[in-house]
Amino acid sequence: MQSARPFLASLALLLLPLLGGCQGGTAPKMLAQVPEELGERDWHQIVRARLPLYGHRNWIVIADAAYPASSRDGIETIVTGADQVEVVRGVLQALDANKHVRPVVYTDAELKAVPEQDAAGITAYRERLTDIFNNRPIGTLPHEQLIAKVDQVSTNFRVLVLKTNMMLPYTTVFIQLDSAYWTADAEKRLRDAQK
Repeated sequence: MQSARPFLASLALLLLPLLGGCQGGTAPKMLAQVPEELGERDWHQIVRARLPLYGHRNWIVIADAAYPASSRDGIETIVTGADQVEVVRGVLQALDANKHVRPVVYTDAELKAVPEQDAAGITAYRERLTDIFNNRPIGTLPHEQLIAKVDQVSTNFRVLVLKTNMMLPYTTVFIQLDSAYWTADAEKRLRDAQK
């Protein structure tokens, strides 16, 4: 039995770094699940690949550079390296081109109040967003509430976070996907008829 001790000690030294990431007896998450930094062309491909899989209750978040990486399995984060307004435009175009989901867009309520003196370029950014949204209905909620919604949704449904090179505060655009062929009014009529 004593001859097995050096072997077991060596094995323990090899396994300790792997076991350090374990919590509650589960295997550590593989880093391969987290995509490395991708180029602009790649985020377009990822969005096109995810859209057929996504349905109502999935979210796409177009984030500023300081948006945090989540530890939740349901949140996939891609570093686009691209301009945020261009990513917003590209995602909305991809969503408008499909038939099964439609975007419900939210921005941070704080965005309206960020002063130019504290964030140079914020006025031009707001104007660019207005042009992109082009009379599309936009909801606003406080940033922390939107983060909490994304966090809660990710326990059951996938969320795609596209980090951009934006360096202005409260500029993240949150897009909740909804059914394109079944409206809230139709759902209400159905529920009323079932009563």
